[in-house]
Amino acid sequence: MTLAHFLDGLRCATCLTLNVLRLDPVRALVECAECGQAALIVTDPDEGRNA
Repeated sequence: MTLAHFLDGLRCATCLTLNVLRLDPVRALVECAECGQAALIVTDPDEGRNA
């Protein structure tokens, strides 16, 4: 089981339900808890680092 974070203030593009998206950073996935639509995310390994 992985730790998922709910994304407040965002709406699912498929079912248009508000506040049902959850982010699973381990699987690099955003999923709608209402309709089940899922999207893979692209992670940036250098995020937050200053050059």
